[in-house]
Amino acid sequence: MPSVDDILEHIGEFHFFQKQTFFLLAFFSAAFTPIYVGIVFLGFTPNHRCWSPGVAELSQRCGWSLAEELNYTVPGLGAVDKAFLRQCMQYEVDWNQSTLSCTDPLSSLSDNRSRLSLVPCQHGWVYDMPGSSIVTEFNLVCANSWMLDLFQSAVNVGFFIGAVGIGYLADRFGRKICLFITILINASSGVLMAISPNYTWMLLFRLIQGLVSKAGWLISYILITEFVGLSYRRTVGIFYQASFTIGLLVLAGVAYALPHWRWLQLAVTLPNFCFLLYYWCIPESPRWLISQNKTGKAMRIIKHIAKKNGKSMPASVQSIRADEEAVEKLNPSFLDLVRTPQIRKHTLILMYNWFTSSVLYQGLIMHMGLAGGNVYLDFFYSALVEFPAAFIIIFTIDRIGRRYPWAVANMVAGVACLASVFVPDDLHWLKVTIACLGRMGITMAYEIVCLVNAELYPTFIRNLGVLVCSSMCDIGGILTPFLVYRLTDVWLELPLLVFAVVGLVAGGLVLLLPETKGKALPETIEDAETMQRPRKYKENMIYLQVQKPDIPLN
Repeated sequence: MPSVDDILEHIGEFHFFQKQTFFLLAFFSAAFTPIYVGIVFLGFTPNHRCWSPGVAELSQRCGWSLAEELNYTVPGLGAVDKAFLRQCMQYEVDWNQSTLSCTDPLSSLSDNRSRLSLVPCQHGWVYDMPGSSIVTEFNLVCANSWMLDLFQSAVNVGFFIGAVGIGYLADRFGRKICLFITILINASSGVLMAISPNYTWMLLFRLIQGLVSKAGWLISYILITEFVGLSYRRTVGIFYQASFTIGLLVLAGVAYALPHWRWLQLAVTLPNFCFLLYYWCIPESPRWLISQNKTGKAMRIIKHIAKKNGKSMPASVQSIRADEEAVEKLNPSFLDLVRTPQIRKHTLILMYNWFTSSVLYQGLIMHMGLAGGNVYLDFFYSALVEFPAAFIIIFTIDRIGRRYPWAVANMVAGVACLASVFVPDDLHWLKVTIACLGRMGITMAYEIVCLVNAELYPTFIRNLGVLVCSSMCDIGGILTPFLVYRLTDVWLELPLLVFAVVGLVAGGLVLLLPETKGKALPETIEDAETMQRPRKYKENMIYLQVQKPDIPLN
């Protein structure tokens, strides 16, 4: 009785139906970008200073230019280490008193400005930005800056909960129905976020987007890999992730055209409603139907695929069997991931590398928004390098292997972060170039860990191993906003030093894992435990049974 992969060899492993489905789902992958890294534009923090009605009135009466107003009224101006003072503090001065002169209003109060007392901003802030972001609208600066960290962390909390919960529902009730429910909820909550009247409602709807968006992206990934044949599965998976990169490029252009965050949020959300039309284009996964013993429906879908591909079903195929992994009867346990020494080592290293990939990938993007320069162009250039990252993976993993490209990718990312710390600010082009190398390295590491994770676990705990290890990606995403935004308050380059150490350690740990190139997927615990050692091929022995005639002793 043939399996789905056997039949796809006859009706097309990657023909018209699979190409059409991949094309449609690639748009869906690209649409996930604004939720994952949209914080760069939605939460952009421009230069700001305290707003004072008395200063505004005095400036108008004296006819000051903007430079003169800043020079006379803003503390810590021009000092690199006084950013907090000029952005979050103001002089405790009554600017409405008539004794203040227009030439140097504070000279009559003190010979040295540093002796004047300071207080936190009393009347809000002035932002040097033509448009708006959630930071400028809800004043998420100074004492309230942690609320920006919470906004991005809420998305990753949603990722963590949704990927586990909805992932289980997709295995229980089907890929298709869960995919379209997540699309509807994601689109609706995105629109509601764009019209939120205050920070609390905005945070709630962003959390809901996180709960469903990554889960939907993963379900879509599973669907396309289950529709294609075995020989195309890896390549299709890599290019599905590459379509996410196209979303990065589009996001940079849309954000530049729409500098106001509410319009930007609407622009990147409304296309999601169009994905509901996919309901009539994309069928349920036949592999999932077979796992649920719905072979009749699975056969109808397979015949539909054959018709779309212009192929005919083999006459001998009357029924279909489940893949070996689908009929596995062993019950996986979390303890199986740490019970034996080699699998325990694999689990800990993979968890750390998932964590590292998330922290460095999101962290480098967030840090870009704080480093100055043109955030739109910097974002665009750094996104471009993700394309060569995908092609390098395709051309190296089956020639060189997984381990060395993976280790080098992590180390390149770490070294790039370290080098960027020592590049002077006036060499902005060099900073951008080094940042792009780091971005390419961590993108490669991110995509390789997705591949290798499944190759290091035996069949009956493979899904559990991927789920548990990849959950560290979301834990890293929860911590990254606090890591980036709080450490930059101490020193702008401090997050890069942390990223460098984390990335270099990850590269070293990867070298402790076994190479999986050219090796069959482990089926048992014993197979996984012996992956580090070269396998001894069993000798083929032929046993002949020789029947001897009975010879009497006498």
